[in-house]
Amino acid sequence: MKKFFNPKFILQLLIICGVTFGGLEAGLATNATQALTLAVFSAVISTTLLFWERRVGVAFIGVALLVACKAMSLKQMLIGTELDIILFLVGMMIIVGVLKDLGFLTWVIQLIISRKKMTGVSFTAILCVLSAMMASVVDEVSSIVVVLALVFQVCETLKLRPHPFVLIAVMATNIGSSATMLGNPVGIFIGNKAGFTFSQFLVGATPVAFVSLICTFLITLFWFRKDIHAMSQAMEAHRKTGLGPTAKIPYKAGLVVLLTTVVVIAFHHQIEGLLGLEGAENHNAFLIMTPLVMAGLLMILRPSRARQYVEHDVEWWTLLFFMLLFTISAALSTNGITANLATTLTQHVKGGPTGMIPLVVLISSLGSAFVDNIVFVAAFTPVVQELMKMSSEYSVLWWALLFGACYGGNITVVGSTANIVASGLLEKHGQHPIKFSDWIKIGAMVGLVTGIVAWLMLLIMPVPKPAGIEAAPKAAAVQNVQPTTPAK
Repeated sequence: MKKFFNPKFILQLLIICGVTFGGLEAGLATNATQALTLAVFSAVISTTLLFWERRVGVAFIGVALLVACKAMSLKQMLIGTELDIILFLVGMMIIVGVLKDLGFLTWVIQLIISRKKMTGVSFTAILCVLSAMMASVVDEVSSIVVVLALVFQVCETLKLRPHPFVLIAVMATNIGSSATMLGNPVGIFIGNKAGFTFSQFLVGATPVAFVSLICTFLITLFWFRKDIHAMSQAMEAHRKTGLGPTAKIPYKAGLVVLLTTVVVIAFHHQIEGLLGLEGAENHNAFLIMTPLVMAGLLMILRPSRARQYVEHDVEWWTLLFFMLLFTISAALSTNGITANLATTLTQHVKGGPTGMIPLVVLISSLGSAFVDNIVFVAAFTPVVQELMKMSSEYSVLWWALLFGACYGGNITVVGSTANIVASGLLEKHGQHPIKFSDWIKIGAMVGLVTGIVAWLMLLIMPVPKPAGIEAAPKAAAVQNVQPTTPAK
């Protein structure tokens, strides 16, 4: 038991007490049920931050405690798991597993290695574009694994330190993961909860991601200019021998699978109209079902590998944590805590929705720098939903939440799953991990610049509103709204 009574455990107790009593003092919690919900939520957050490997166990206990103490019913718990989003992610993970099997991802690497007359600058540009594009159509973890395979092969051939190029790849991956609903669990979660169609998400997210990627490329080009120059010199020396062995890889089947999935998802809204899947209850139904249908067909066509895809390519540990986290976050809304927070924000933040954009970007960026970004997105989503009840103009905060969560992941080595995977791959290849101080220097710069880019573009760019949203109930009486207290 001694290991529990260490500074980290004491810090966790302080966080739980601080959040709970701070919530009571600020009026976010006005009764014992709300205080318990805040305590459970802060326990899960602090465990994710301080005791990463124990987060699922604590989340299990937290959900059970909420149900046992009647902070939420069993039916509310089941609804809160967001099973539709979980199934979407399961389908996409199986599809990525098939793409690996078909050699499509390896073909992408070979395509780049076979290029002639490449320099350090052009390789960095290709690395940024490839990382961002792959992260936007497959999950960020699979993307970073493939891209770093390219980085390690090139750097080992040229006898160069891979660390700068690993950082470049990771940061471009986190930027690109915000461009579509497919790149990051945050994207599908926000898209589904807000009611955005795939095309609306593209219109709102891709321009910001594109500009942010250009800024990230320019920053890293300057920051790692010595390493990039050294790569150019080494490439010149290896011009005749090439960057590594190449082989003919069959890629057409994988390309068909990927293109079919993306195209069907892109036109899901039109397909839903043809099938009569309209209305709030069926909104985005075909979007959620497409990966399941594709995954099912692929497993039928490859029965000998079907079990492998389900058991090894699906990140069940992560998905289980998401389900529990979504449930606990739903309890914040069920018990009126998010409504109280929304009211407090409208009373104290001047400038309405526009004034809240930098606040949301800042909070989600800083939070995502130290805790998995889905944690903060799941927690803040009910707040945005409450604000939307006051005025549809608050829909801009969905985008602020998306960009803050994804771009803030670049700040530290634990800021996103892609960062952690990249660090593990470095060690697997016999390299020393990137120091926290080295990461945060460039990460903070990229996070700051891209956060400002997102803020400014949200001010000047007409972003889409969720499909079917009605004209805003412009709450002139927002100032008079009182915090809600659930009936006992």
